Amino acid sequence: MRLGFITHSVLLACLSLAALPSQAQKAYSWTHLPVVEQARFRKDTINIQSFGAKGDGLTLNTKAINQAITECNKKGGGVVVIPAGLWLTGPVVLKSNVNLHLKKAATLLFSTDKSQYALVEGFYEGKAAARNQSPISGTDLENVALTGQGIVDGNGDAWRAVHQRQLTEGEWKAKVASGGVLNKDGKTWYPSEAFRKASVENTSMLLVPGKALSDFTEMKDFLRPNLVVFTRCKKVLLEGLTLQNSPAWCLHPLLCENLTLRNLTIKNPEYAHNGDGMDIESCKNFLIEGCSLDVGDDAICIKSGKDEEGRKRGVPTENGIIRNNVVYNGHGGFVIGSEMSGGARNIFVENCTFMGTDKGLRFKSVRGRGGVVEHIYARNVYMKDIDQEAIFFDMYYFVKFATDSPRDERPIVNEGTPIFRNMVFENIVCRGAKKGVFVRGLPEMPIQQVTMKNLVLETDRGVELIDASGIKLEKVQLVTKASEPLVFIDNSQNLTFDSIVHAGNVPVLFDVQGERSQAIQVKGTPVKSNQMSFTKGADQKQLQLN
Repeated sequence: MRLGFITHSVLLACLSLAALPSQAQKAYSWTHLPVVEQARFRKDTINIQSFGAKGDGLTLNTKAINQAITECNKKGGGVVVIPAGLWLTGPVVLKSNVNLHLKKAATLLFSTDKSQYALVEGFYEGKAAARNQSPISGTDLENVALTGQGIVDGNGDAWRAVHQRQLTEGEWKAKVASGGVLNKDGKTWYPSEAFRKASVENTSMLLVPGKALSDFTEMKDFLRPNLVVFTRCKKVLLEGLTLQNSPAWCLHPLLCENLTLRNLTIKNPEYAHNGDGMDIESCKNFLIEGCSLDVGDDAICIKSGKDEEGRKRGVPTENGIIRNNVVYNGHGGFVIGSEMSGGARNIFVENCTFMGTDKGLRFKSVRGRGGVVEHIYARNVYMKDIDQEAIFFDMYYFVKFATDSPRDERPIVNEGTPIFRNMVFENIVCRGAKKGVFVRGLPEMPIQQVTMKNLVLETDRGVELIDASGIKLEKVQLVTKASEPLVFIDNSQNLTFDSIVHAGNVPVLFDVQGERSQAIQVKGTPVKSNQMSFTKGADQKQLQLN
C-alpha cells in the first residue's frame, strides 16, 4: 500500500529547505579541524590503599575507592591512584577535577553481585530507559579523567545471554555448568530466570509516562549497564587503559563537550550482544585517536538519540576527529546510526585500519528517525577481509522486505525523514569484501552528494547505487568477479563516474534500472554498447559517455 506520493516540485522544495545551513554551524576542513579542549589536573595524588583498599581479588573495595575520589574532589582535585593488584569493586562514581589513574598491572574488576548496582534512570539506544547503575559513571562533571596502563573489566559474561552456536563445545559446557538457566530448546543460556522471562517476553525497559523505576524491579537482572558512562560532562579524558568485558556498550559519552579518547584498548567477545566499543552520543568537540578495538557490535559509533525523543533533544554529534585507530572485529569500523535523530556533522576520519569487521564505513537509518547527517569526511582508510560491504549506506535498517523491490512506497517528506548528504571519502583501500560500495537511500529522500575518489577495492561485487543522487566516483579501481555487473544503478540521478578502472573481462559494466535513473555521466572509462544494460524503465539516453 502506498502512503501517498510526493510530487517532484514538493520534493525539490523539501530538499532545498533541508539544505539550509544552521546559523550556529561552523565551517571545518582538513586544514581547519575542530579544536578539542583538554582536561588538566593538579599533581596531588591519593592512593586508594590509604582508605583501606586491598588488591587481593577478594576484598570489595567500592567504599574505599569512592571515598578516595570524594576526598580528592574536596581538596580541589588531583589524581586518585590505583596501584598494581586485582581490585574487586562495585560501582565507581567519578567527580570533577579527579583523574582516576590505574597503574600498570592494576585491574579494576567489577563485582558480579548485581545487588551492588542500583536501578537508575539511563538511556537505551537513544531513549530514556531503566538500567542498572554503570560500573563507572560521571554526571554533570567538568575536568574528569580515567587514565593509566591498567585494565577495567566489567565481568560482562555474568550479565549477558549467549546462544550455543556462538560458543565452542567446551565453552558451552562451561557456560551451562556455571549456573543460569536455558531456554526451552536448550540452545540459549540466560544469567537467571528473571532475565530469561524478560528476554523471551520482550519486556520493554523504556521509561515512559506512568512508569516508575520501581516498576522494573522484577526485571532488574535484564537491565544490563554500559561499562563507562559520562553524561553532560565537559573536558573528559580517557587514555591508555584497556576496557573490556562490558555488560552492554563499553564506552558511552552522552551530551558531553570536549571529549578525548586516546590510546585505549577496547575488547568485548564477538558474541557480546550490544557489545559496542564506543558510542559517542550528542557530543560536541571530540577526539578519538590511537585506539584499538575488538568488539561484538559496532566499534566506533556516532549516535544522537532515537526518533521523536532524539529530535526533541535536538543535539547533534558534531566536530569530531577520529584518527590512527585500528578495529579488528565489529559490525562496523566507523559507524553513524541508526539512532541519529539529532543529527551528526563535521566529523573527520583518517588513517584508520579495519580488519575483519562486518562492514567498513557504515551509515544506517530508517524512516521515522529523522535527523541530518552531513559534512562527514574520511581519508586514508585501509580495510582487509571485510565480511560484507566496504562502504555502506542503508536507509532500511532492520526492515524486512517481502520482495526484492520494496520501494513502491513514497511517503511525504517530514520530520521523520532521515537525510544523509555532503560527504567526501578519499584514498580508501579494501582487499576482500562482498561489495565495494553499497548505497540505498529512500525514494523520497535519496542519499545525496557523496564523492568517493582514489579508491582501490578488491571485492566480489563492485558498486550498487539505489535511490541515490549526486554520487561521484573518481579514479576508482575495482577488482571484482566477472559474473557480476561492475556498477548497478537503480532509480538514481545525477551520477558521475570518472576514470573507473576494472580488472578482467567484466561482461556488464553498467546495469541501469528504473525510470528515475537519470543524468548519468561516464568519463574517462572505456565502455562498449554491449557492456551496458537498461531495464525496468531505464532510458539509455540518460547515460552519457564522454
